[in-house]
Amino acid sequence: MRLHILGICGTFMGGIAALARELRLDVEGSDANVYPPMSTQLEQLGITLKQGYKAEHLQPPPDLVVVGNALSRGNAAIEHLLDARLRYVSGPQWLGETLLAQRRVLAVAGTHGKTTTTSLLAWILDSAGRDPGFLVGGVPANFGVSARLGSSDDFVIEADEYDTAFFDKRSKFVHYRPSVAILNNLEYDHADIFPDVAAIQRQFHHLVRIVPGNGRLVVNAEDERLAQVLAMGCWTPVETFGIDAGDWRARLLAADGSAFAVSHQGRELGEARWTLSGRHNVMNALAAIAAANAVGVDVADSIAALATFRNVARRMELVGEARGVHVYDDFAHHPTAIATTLAGLRAKVGAARILVGMEPRSNSMRMGAHADELAPSLADADAVVFLQRPELPWDAAKVVDALGGRGAAAPSVDALIESLLRAARDGDHVVFMSNGGFENAPRRFAAALAAARA
Repeated sequence: MRLHILGICGTFMGGIAALARELRLDVEGSDANVYPPMSTQLEQLGITLKQGYKAEHLQPPPDLVVVGNALSRGNAAIEHLLDARLRYVSGPQWLGETLLAQRRVLAVAGTHGKTTTTSLLAWILDSAGRDPGFLVGGVPANFGVSARLGSSDDFVIEADEYDTAFFDKRSKFVHYRPSVAILNNLEYDHADIFPDVAAIQRQFHHLVRIVPGNGRLVVNAEDERLAQVLAMGCWTPVETFGIDAGDWRARLLAADGSAFAVSHQGRELGEARWTLSGRHNVMNALAAIAAANAVGVDVADSIAALATFRNVARRMELVGEARGVHVYDDFAHHPTAIATTLAGLRAKVGAARILVGMEPRSNSMRMGAHADELAPSLADADAVVFLQRPELPWDAAKVVDALGGRGAAAPSVDALIESLLRAARDGDHVVFMSNGGFENAPRRFAAALAAARA
Protein backbone atom coordinates (compact mmCIF):
# COMPACT_ATOMS: atom_id res chain seq x y z
CA MET A 1 0.00 0.00 0.00
CA ARG A 2 1.23 3.48 -0.87
CA LEU A 3 0.33 6.24 1.58
CA HIS A 4 0.63 9.95 0.90
CA ILE A 5 0.65 12.01 4.10
CA LEU A 6 -0.42 15.64 3.86
CA GLY A 7 1.30 17.71 6.54
CA ILE A 8 4.01 15.09 7.02
CA CYS A 9 6.57 17.37 8.69
CA GLY A 10 4.44 18.09 11.73
CA THR A 11 5.51 16.19 14.83
CA PHE A 12 2.35 14.08 15.00
CA MET A 13 2.10 13.35 11.27
CA GLY A 14 5.84 12.69 11.10
CA GLY A 15 5.30 10.10 13.83
CA ILE A 16 2.48 8.56 11.78
CA ALA A 17 4.88 8.34 8.83
CA ALA A 18 7.56 6.64 10.93
CA LEU A 19 5.08 4.08 12.25
CA ALA A 20 3.72 3.37 8.76
CA ARG A 21 7.27 2.83 7.53
CA GLU A 22 7.89 0.38 10.38
CA LEU A 23 4.80 -1.47 9.15
CA ARG A 24 6.65 -1.75 5.82
CA LEU A 25 4.20 0.46 3.95
CA ASP A 26 5.30 2.62 1.04
CA VAL A 27 5.18 6.14 2.48
CA GLU A 28 5.56 9.57 0.89
CA GLY A 29 4.31 12.96 1.90
CA SER A 30 4.13 16.68 1.35
CA ASP A 31 4.16 19.77 3.52
CA ALA A 32 4.22 23.53 3.20
CA ASN A 33 7.54 23.59 5.06
CA VAL A 34 9.95 20.74 4.40
CA TYR A 35 13.04 21.42 6.52
CA PRO A 36 15.26 19.79 9.17
CA PRO A 37 15.18 18.19 11.64
CA MET A 38 11.94 16.39 10.72
CA SER A 39 12.76 16.27 6.99
CA THR A 40 16.12 14.69 7.78
CA GLN A 41 14.56 12.07 10.06
CA LEU A 42 11.96 11.15 7.46
CA GLU A 43 14.40 11.00 4.57
CA GLN A 44 16.62 8.68 6.60
CA LEU A 45 13.60 6.35 6.80
CA GLY A 46 13.41 6.31 3.01
CA ILE A 47 10.35 8.57 2.81
CA THR A 48 10.01 10.83 -0.23
CA LEU A 49 9.10 14.41 0.72
CA LYS A 50 7.52 17.00 -1.55
CA GLN A 51 7.49 20.75 -0.95
CA GLY A 52 4.10 22.42 -0.94
CA TYR A 53 0.54 21.18 -1.39
CA LYS A 54 0.03 20.58 -5.09
CA ALA A 55 -2.45 18.43 -7.02
CA GLU A 56 0.39 16.83 -8.97
CA HIS A 57 1.85 15.47 -5.73
CA LEU A 58 -1.18 13.15 -5.61
CA GLN A 59 -0.60 11.82 -9.13
CA PRO A 60 -0.55 8.94 -9.81
CA PRO A 61 -3.17 8.45 -7.12
CA PRO A 62 -1.88 6.88 -3.88
CA ASP A 63 -3.85 4.05 -2.33
CA LEU A 64 -4.70 6.27 0.64
CA VAL A 65 -4.20 9.92 1.60
CA VAL A 66 -3.66 10.60 5.31
CA VAL A 67 -4.75 14.18 6.01
CA GLY A 68 -3.24 16.36 8.74
CA ASN A 69 -5.44 18.77 10.67
CA ALA A 70 -3.51 21.83 9.48
CA LEU A 71 -5.13 21.52 6.04
CA SER A 72 -8.56 22.91 5.17
CA ARG A 73 -10.87 23.50 2.24
CA GLY A 74 -9.32 25.72 -0.41
CA ASN A 75 -5.97 23.94 -0.17
CA ALA A 76 -5.00 22.71 -3.66
CA ALA A 77 -4.21 19.19 -2.50
CA ILE A 78 -7.48 18.92 -0.55
CA GLU A 79 -9.55 20.18 -3.47
CA HIS A 80 -7.85 17.68 -5.79
CA LEU A 81 -8.38 14.67 -3.52
CA LEU A 82 -12.08 15.56 -3.19
CA ASP A 83 -12.58 16.19 -6.91
CA ALA A 84 -10.72 13.00 -7.84
CA ARG A 85 -12.57 10.97 -5.18
CA LEU A 86 -9.35 9.68 -3.68
CA ARG A 87 -9.52 7.56 -0.55
CA TYR A 88 -8.61 9.67 2.46
CA VAL A 89 -8.56 9.42 6.23
CA SER A 90 -7.34 11.54 9.15
CA GLY A 91 -4.09 10.74 10.94
CA PRO A 92 -5.79 9.81 14.24
CA GLN A 93 -8.34 7.58 12.50
CA TRP A 94 -5.62 5.79 10.51
CA LEU A 95 -3.63 5.28 13.69
CA GLY A 96 -6.63 4.08 15.68
CA GLU A 97 -7.84 1.60 13.08
CA THR A 98 -4.51 0.36 11.71
CA LEU A 99 -2.39 0.09 14.82
CA LEU A 100 -4.06 0.92 18.12
CA ALA A 101 -7.03 -1.43 17.79
CA GLN A 102 -4.65 -4.35 18.42
CA ARG A 103 -2.77 -2.75 21.33
CA ARG A 104 -3.32 -1.86 24.98
CA VAL A 105 -3.35 1.93 24.70
CA LEU A 106 -2.21 4.26 27.46
CA ALA A 107 -3.29 7.79 26.51
CA VAL A 108 -2.13 11.04 28.09
CA ALA A 109 -4.58 13.96 27.84
CA GLY A 110 -4.52 17.44 29.35
CA THR A 111 -4.00 21.10 28.56
CA HIS A 112 -0.42 20.98 29.86
CA GLY A 113 2.28 18.39 30.33
CA LYS A 114 1.14 15.86 27.72
CA THR A 115 4.48 15.51 25.98
CA THR A 116 6.54 15.22 29.16
CA THR A 117 4.09 12.80 30.79
CA THR A 118 3.85 10.63 27.67
CA SER A 119 7.64 10.48 27.49
CA LEU A 120 7.86 9.65 31.19
CA LEU A 121 5.33 6.85 30.89
CA ALA A 122 7.04 5.37 27.84
CA TRP A 123 10.41 5.50 29.62
CA ILE A 124 9.04 3.86 32.78
CA LEU A 125 7.54 1.01 30.73
CA ASP A 126 10.73 0.65 28.70
CA SER A 127 12.89 0.60 31.84
CA ALA A 128 10.63 -2.17 33.18
CA GLY A 129 11.45 -4.25 30.11
CA ARG A 130 8.10 -3.74 28.37
CA ASP A 131 9.45 -2.30 25.06
CA PRO A 132 6.31 -0.19 24.49
CA GLY A 133 5.29 1.46 21.29
CA PHE A 134 4.72 5.20 21.51
CA LEU A 135 3.89 8.39 19.67
CA VAL A 136 4.98 11.62 21.36
CA GLY A 137 4.53 15.23 20.27
CA GLY A 138 8.28 15.77 20.48
CA VAL A 139 11.47 13.74 20.53
CA PRO A 140 12.15 12.18 23.95
CA ALA A 141 15.88 12.32 24.64
CA ASN A 142 15.85 8.78 26.05
CA PHE A 143 14.67 7.37 22.72
CA GLY A 144 15.85 9.81 20.05
CA VAL A 145 12.67 9.28 17.98
CA SER A 146 9.13 10.60 18.33
CA ALA A 147 7.43 7.30 17.50
CA ARG A 148 8.07 3.55 17.33
CA LEU A 149 6.00 0.37 17.13
CA GLY A 150 7.63 -1.49 20.04
CA SER A 151 7.29 -5.22 20.53
CA SER A 152 4.88 -5.42 23.48
CA ASP A 153 1.14 -5.04 23.78
CA ASP A 154 1.54 -1.56 25.31
CA PHE A 155 1.31 1.62 23.25
CA VAL A 156 1.67 5.05 24.86
CA ILE A 157 0.24 8.04 23.02
CA GLU A 158 -0.01 11.77 23.55
CA ALA A 159 -3.76 12.37 23.36
CA ASP A 160 -4.49 15.83 21.99
CA GLU A 161 -7.85 17.54 22.39
CA TYR A 162 -7.34 19.57 19.20
CA ASP A 163 -9.69 18.71 16.32
CA THR A 164 -8.95 15.78 14.02
CA ALA A 165 -9.24 17.10 10.43
CA PHE A 166 -11.20 19.47 8.24
CA PHE A 167 -13.87 16.76 7.88
CA ASP A 168 -13.84 15.54 11.52
CA LYS A 169 -14.15 18.15 14.25
CA ARG A 170 -13.99 15.73 17.14
CA SER A 171 -10.87 15.80 19.32
CA LYS A 172 -8.06 13.56 18.12
CA PHE A 173 -8.12 11.46 21.27
CA VAL A 174 -11.56 9.92 20.63
CA HIS A 175 -9.92 7.74 17.95
CA TYR A 176 -7.46 6.09 20.34
CA ARG A 177 -9.82 4.01 22.55
CA PRO A 178 -7.41 3.75 25.49
CA SER A 179 -7.48 1.14 28.24
CA VAL A 180 -5.72 3.61 30.55
CA ALA A 181 -6.21 7.36 30.24
CA ILE A 182 -4.42 10.09 32.16
CA LEU A 183 -6.40 13.31 32.57
CA ASN A 184 -3.61 15.65 33.60
CA ASN A 185 -5.44 18.99 33.79
CA LEU A 186 -8.03 21.02 31.92
CA GLU A 187 -8.01 24.75 31.16
CA TYR A 188 -9.29 26.98 28.43
CA ASP A 189 -7.13 26.85 25.33
CA HIS A 190 -7.41 26.48 21.54
CA ALA A 191 -9.60 29.56 21.24
CA ASP A 192 -9.65 29.06 17.47
CA ILE A 193 -11.87 25.96 17.80
CA PHE A 194 -13.41 25.97 21.31
CA PRO A 195 -15.80 28.80 22.31
CA ASP A 196 -15.43 28.16 26.05
CA VAL A 197 -14.07 25.71 28.61
CA ALA A 198 -17.38 23.80 28.67
CA ALA A 199 -16.80 22.80 25.04
CA ILE A 200 -13.43 21.34 25.99
CA GLN A 201 -14.97 19.51 28.94
CA ARG A 202 -17.48 17.88 26.57
CA GLN A 203 -14.63 16.57 24.44
CA PHE A 204 -12.86 15.21 27.53
CA HIS A 205 -16.09 13.47 28.51
CA HIS A 206 -16.18 11.85 25.08
CA LEU A 207 -12.81 10.35 26.00
CA VAL A 208 -14.08 9.22 29.42
CA ARG A 209 -17.01 7.50 27.70
CA ILE A 210 -14.76 5.15 25.70
CA VAL A 211 -12.40 3.94 28.43
CA PRO A 212 -13.59 0.40 29.29
CA GLY A 213 -14.81 -0.74 32.67
CA ASN A 214 -11.78 -2.97 33.10
CA GLY A 215 -9.47 -0.05 32.34
CA ARG A 216 -8.31 2.86 34.48
CA LEU A 217 -8.69 6.63 34.60
CA VAL A 218 -5.80 8.47 36.27
CA VAL A 219 -7.09 11.94 37.14
CA ASN A 220 -5.60 15.09 38.68
CA ALA A 221 -7.27 15.38 42.09
CA GLU A 222 -6.54 19.11 42.26
CA ASP A 223 -8.42 20.06 39.07
CA GLU A 224 -12.05 21.05 39.62
CA ARG A 225 -12.84 21.10 35.89
CA LEU A 226 -11.83 17.44 35.60
CA ALA A 227 -14.06 16.62 38.60
CA GLN A 228 -16.90 18.24 36.66
CA VAL A 229 -16.09 16.07 33.64
CA LEU A 230 -16.30 12.90 35.74
CA ALA A 231 -19.58 14.13 37.24
CA MET A 232 -21.08 13.95 33.73
CA GLY A 233 -20.80 10.16 34.01
CA CYS A 234 -18.00 7.68 34.60
CA TRP A 235 -17.95 3.92 34.06
CA THR A 236 -14.29 3.17 34.76
CA PRO A 237 -12.30 2.82 38.00
CA VAL A 238 -10.63 6.14 38.87
CA GLU A 239 -7.38 6.79 40.71
CA THR A 240 -6.43 10.35 41.53
CA PHE A 241 -3.08 12.03 42.00
CA GLY A 242 -1.80 15.27 43.46
CA ILE A 243 0.54 16.89 45.91
CA ASP A 244 -2.15 18.16 48.26
CA ALA A 245 -4.87 15.58 47.47
CA GLY A 246 -5.40 12.25 45.77
CA ASP A 247 -4.75 8.50 45.98
CA TRP A 248 -1.21 9.04 44.68
CA ARG A 249 0.70 11.86 46.39
CA ALA A 250 4.12 13.44 46.44
CA ARG A 251 5.89 14.97 49.40
CA LEU A 252 8.51 17.44 48.21
CA LEU A 253 11.98 16.73 49.59
CA ALA A 254 13.46 19.68 47.68
CA ALA A 255 11.72 23.00 47.11
CA ASP A 256 12.40 22.87 43.37
CA GLY A 257 10.81 19.42 42.96
CA SER A 258 14.08 17.67 42.10
CA ALA A 259 13.47 15.19 44.95
CA PHE A 260 10.16 13.91 46.31
CA ALA A 261 8.61 10.97 48.15
CA VAL A 262 5.81 8.96 46.51
CA SER A 263 2.89 7.54 48.47
CA HIS A 264 -0.23 5.57 47.53
CA GLN A 265 -3.31 5.71 49.72
CA GLY A 266 -1.26 6.99 52.64
CA ARG A 267 1.59 4.49 52.37
CA GLU A 268 4.97 5.91 51.38
CA LEU A 269 6.59 3.75 48.70
CA GLY A 270 9.90 5.40 47.86
CA GLU A 271 11.85 8.56 47.12
CA ALA A 272 12.57 9.92 43.66
CA ARG A 273 15.52 12.08 42.62
CA TRP A 274 15.80 13.34 39.07
CA THR A 275 17.02 16.20 36.87
CA LEU A 276 13.65 17.86 36.32
CA SER A 277 12.24 20.61 38.51
CA GLY A 278 8.93 22.29 39.22
CA ARG A 279 5.70 21.27 40.91
CA HIS A 280 4.13 20.62 37.50
CA ASN A 281 6.75 18.02 36.64
CA VAL A 282 6.24 16.27 39.98
CA MET A 283 2.55 16.03 39.05
CA ASN A 284 3.49 14.65 35.63
CA ALA A 285 5.65 12.01 37.31
CA LEU A 286 2.86 10.97 39.69
CA ALA A 287 0.47 10.53 36.76
CA ALA A 288 2.98 8.38 34.89
CA ILE A 289 3.73 6.24 37.96
CA ALA A 290 0.00 5.66 38.57
CA ALA A 291 -0.66 4.75 34.93
CA ALA A 292 2.30 2.35 34.84
CA ASN A 293 1.03 0.75 38.06
CA ALA A 294 -2.34 0.23 36.37
CA VAL A 295 -0.65 -2.11 33.86
CA GLY A 296 1.42 -3.94 36.42
CA VAL A 297 4.70 -2.01 36.76
CA ASP A 298 6.04 -2.04 40.30
CA VAL A 299 6.16 1.43 41.85
CA ALA A 300 9.77 0.97 42.95
CA ASP A 301 10.76 0.30 39.34
CA SER A 302 8.90 3.41 38.18
CA ILE A 303 10.62 5.57 40.79
CA ALA A 304 14.01 4.16 39.81
CA ALA A 305 13.34 4.98 36.14
CA LEU A 306 12.89 8.69 36.94
CA ALA A 307 16.58 8.99 37.84
CA THR A 308 17.59 8.25 34.23
CA PHE A 309 14.77 10.16 32.51
CA ARG A 310 15.83 12.88 30.09
CA ASN A 311 13.14 15.29 29.00
CA VAL A 312 11.92 16.19 25.54
CA ALA A 313 13.68 18.92 23.61
CA ARG A 314 12.40 22.43 24.29
CA ARG A 315 11.10 21.69 27.78
CA MET A 316 13.37 24.06 29.73
CA GLU A 317 16.18 22.76 27.56
CA LEU A 318 19.55 24.29 28.46
CA VAL A 319 20.96 25.35 25.09
CA GLY A 320 23.99 27.37 26.15
CA GLU A 321 26.00 28.95 28.93
CA ALA A 322 28.52 31.76 28.91
CA ARG A 323 30.14 33.19 32.04
CA GLY A 324 27.38 31.87 34.25
CA VAL A 325 24.49 33.05 32.06
CA HIS A 326 22.25 30.03 31.42
CA VAL A 327 20.09 30.09 28.27
CA TYR A 328 16.95 27.91 28.01
CA ASP A 329 14.50 27.04 25.24
CA ASP A 330 10.99 26.30 26.51
CA PHE A 331 7.87 25.25 24.60
CA ALA A 332 5.44 27.63 26.31
CA HIS A 333 1.87 27.98 25.04
CA HIS A 334 -0.40 28.88 27.97
CA PRO A 335 -0.19 31.20 31.02
CA THR A 336 -0.44 28.33 33.51
CA ALA A 337 2.45 26.48 31.85
CA ILE A 338 4.48 29.71 31.83
CA ALA A 339 3.80 30.35 35.52
CA THR A 340 4.59 26.82 36.69
CA THR A 341 7.75 26.61 34.59
CA LEU A 342 9.10 29.90 35.93
CA ALA A 343 8.11 28.98 39.49
CA GLY A 344 10.12 25.79 39.16
CA LEU A 345 13.12 27.71 37.87
CA ARG A 346 12.79 30.29 40.66
CA ALA A 347 12.79 27.53 43.28
CA LYS A 348 15.93 26.13 41.68
CA VAL A 349 17.96 29.33 41.20
CA GLY A 350 16.89 31.29 44.27
CA ALA A 351 17.61 35.01 44.03
CA ALA A 352 19.37 34.86 40.63
CA ARG A 353 17.78 37.03 37.95
CA ILE A 354 15.40 35.42 35.45
CA LEU A 355 15.00 37.14 32.06
CA VAL A 356 12.31 36.02 29.61
CA GLY A 357 11.99 36.46 25.87
CA MET A 358 8.39 35.63 24.93
CA GLU A 359 6.68 35.01 21.60
CA PRO A 360 2.84 34.78 21.62
CA ARG A 361 2.79 32.00 19.05
CA SER A 362 -0.13 29.62 19.67
CA ASN A 363 -3.46 30.37 18.00
CA SER A 364 -4.98 31.30 21.37
CA MET A 365 -2.03 33.57 22.20
CA ARG A 366 -2.15 35.32 18.84
CA MET A 367 -5.89 35.85 19.19
CA GLY A 368 -5.34 37.50 22.59
CA ALA A 369 -7.41 34.89 24.44
CA HIS A 370 -4.84 34.74 27.26
CA ALA A 371 -3.76 38.39 27.25
CA ASP A 372 -5.15 39.19 30.70
CA GLU A 373 -3.37 36.22 32.29
CA LEU A 374 0.05 36.73 30.70
CA ALA A 375 1.46 39.38 33.03
CA PRO A 376 0.49 37.49 36.22
CA SER A 377 2.01 34.31 34.75
CA LEU A 378 5.37 36.12 34.50
CA ALA A 379 5.51 37.04 38.19
CA ASP A 380 8.76 35.13 38.74
CA ALA A 381 10.59 36.94 35.91
CA ASP A 382 12.82 39.91 36.70
CA ALA A 383 12.59 41.22 33.13
CA VAL A 384 10.49 40.29 30.10
CA VAL A 385 10.91 41.23 26.44
CA PHE A 386 7.65 40.53 24.61
CA LEU A 387 7.73 39.97 20.84
CA GLN A 388 5.08 42.18 19.26
CA ARG A 389 5.26 41.51 15.54
CA PRO A 390 3.43 44.07 13.36
CA GLU A 391 0.84 41.44 12.41
CA LEU A 392 -0.11 40.66 16.04
CA PRO A 393 -3.83 41.59 16.09
CA TRP A 394 -3.83 42.96 19.65
CA ASP A 395 -1.75 45.53 21.48
CA ALA A 396 0.90 43.95 23.69
CA ALA A 397 1.13 47.22 25.65
CA LYS A 398 -1.51 45.86 28.05
CA VAL A 399 0.91 43.05 29.00
CA VAL A 400 4.01 45.25 29.08
CA ASP A 401 2.27 47.94 31.16
CA ALA A 402 0.99 45.35 33.63
CA LEU A 403 4.59 44.21 34.16
CA GLY A 404 5.54 47.70 35.30
CA GLY A 405 9.23 48.39 34.87
CA ARG A 406 9.94 44.70 34.24
CA GLY A 407 8.43 44.65 30.73
CA ALA A 408 9.38 45.80 27.25
CA ALA A 409 8.20 45.03 23.72
CA ALA A 410 10.26 44.32 20.61
CA PRO A 411 8.98 44.47 17.00
CA SER A 412 11.23 41.67 15.72
CA VAL A 413 13.23 38.68 16.93
CA ASP A 414 16.46 40.53 16.12
CA ALA A 415 15.40 43.44 18.34
CA LEU A 416 14.32 41.06 21.10
CA ILE A 417 17.71 39.32 21.08
CA GLU A 418 19.54 42.66 21.15
CA SER A 419 17.44 43.84 24.07
CA LEU A 420 18.20 40.71 26.09
CA LEU A 421 21.91 40.90 25.22
CA ARG A 422 22.04 44.43 26.64
CA ALA A 423 20.21 43.35 29.79
CA ALA A 424 21.98 40.06 30.57
CA ARG A 425 24.47 40.01 33.45
CA ASP A 426 26.72 37.31 34.82
CA GLY A 427 24.70 34.71 36.73
CA ASP A 428 21.39 35.39 34.94
CA HIS A 429 19.00 32.75 33.63
CA VAL A 430 17.50 33.67 30.25
CA VAL A 431 14.41 31.74 29.12
CA PHE A 432 12.97 31.89 25.58
CA MET A 433 9.30 30.86 25.60
CA SER A 434 7.38 29.99 22.43
CA ASN A 435 5.61 27.00 20.92
CA GLY A 436 6.88 28.01 17.48
CA GLY A 437 10.31 28.15 15.90
CA PHE A 438 11.02 31.66 17.30
CA GLU A 439 13.51 32.08 14.43
CA ASN A 440 15.99 29.99 16.45
CA ALA A 441 16.24 32.84 18.96
CA PRO A 442 17.55 30.84 21.96
CA ARG A 443 20.56 29.44 20.10
CA ARG A 444 21.22 32.72 18.30
CA PHE A 445 21.22 34.52 21.64
CA ALA A 446 23.51 31.91 23.22
CA ALA A 447 25.96 32.17 20.31
CA ALA A 448 25.95 35.98 20.40
CA LEU A 449 26.44 35.96 24.16
CA ALA A 450 29.39 33.57 23.91
CA ALA A 451 30.99 35.63 21.12
CA ALA A 452 30.58 38.88 23.04
CA ARG A 453 32.18 37.43 26.14
CA ALA A 454 34.96 35.46 24.49
